[in-house]
Amino acid sequence: MEPIKGYLFDLDGTMYAGTEPVQAAVEFVNELEATGVPYLFVTNNASMTQQQIADKLISMGANVKAENVLTSAMATAFYIEKMSPGATVYMIGEDGLRLALESRGFHVTDEPKADYVVIGLDRHITYEKLARGAIAIRSGARFISTNGDIAIPTERGFLPGNGSLTSVLTVTTEKEPFFIGKPEPVMIDIALDMIGLTKEDVVMVGDNYHTDILFGINGGIRTLHVNSGVHGPAFVQEQEKLPTYMVESLDEWKHEKKG
Repeated sequence: MEPIKGYLFDLDGTMYAGTEPVQAAVEFVNELEATGVPYLFVTNNASMTQQQIADKLISMGANVKAENVLTSAMATAFYIEKMSPGATVYMIGEDGLRLALESRGFHVTDEPKADYVVIGLDRHITYEKLARGAIAIRSGARFISTNGDIAIPTERGFLPGNGSLTSVLTVTTEKEPFFIGKPEPVMIDIALDMIGLTKEDVVMVGDNYHTDILFGINGGIRTLHVNSGVHGPAFVQEQEKLPTYMVESLDEWKHEKKG
């Protein structure tokens, strides 16, 4: 196989668990930063901005910058810009999604007359927001969801994710959305452009088989499963498509690479 020249990382379950850092991962990323190896955090989180995510990682001891982050909100904005520059967007979501859309020059409207309806996690969701989204979709707006995560891990347990909110619009409009986030491969090419590498050069590191590992498999890149989050090795080994590599932690991976 070609040598690994860069890394794509998941966040929750890989870099941290809620508010607690995964120390082996933080130390591994700091070593990449110190030696100049390209890397990027690729996350389905559409509610936080690049800087907010970088600040969270920095508070856990990771020497990272906002430019090391790619969110599904950013990828959504890149995708729409490629398809329809200057489009009008009706948005359901939080600051991370609004900033991503506005930074690419889109007119974000609160009215259901729009070219696109984009939905991301919105912890202040209301019936009226969903109603306006449904009206816009039924009127011909293209329907995009930042990700299909049905649940998200929190300190309180697993709570409804963006996929759950998206399903309300899907059911009421009878229209299927176009999903941007993992495990769909849309973010692969955007990530590679950001770090200047090819598919052969990188490996996707994650703990969740259904999102992180299938993201890499669907996108044609190597995958590295770490046993620090959602899925353990027994579950992963039962799957039809296996990750390229499996390790207990990035500490073990670091030692294997040196060996």
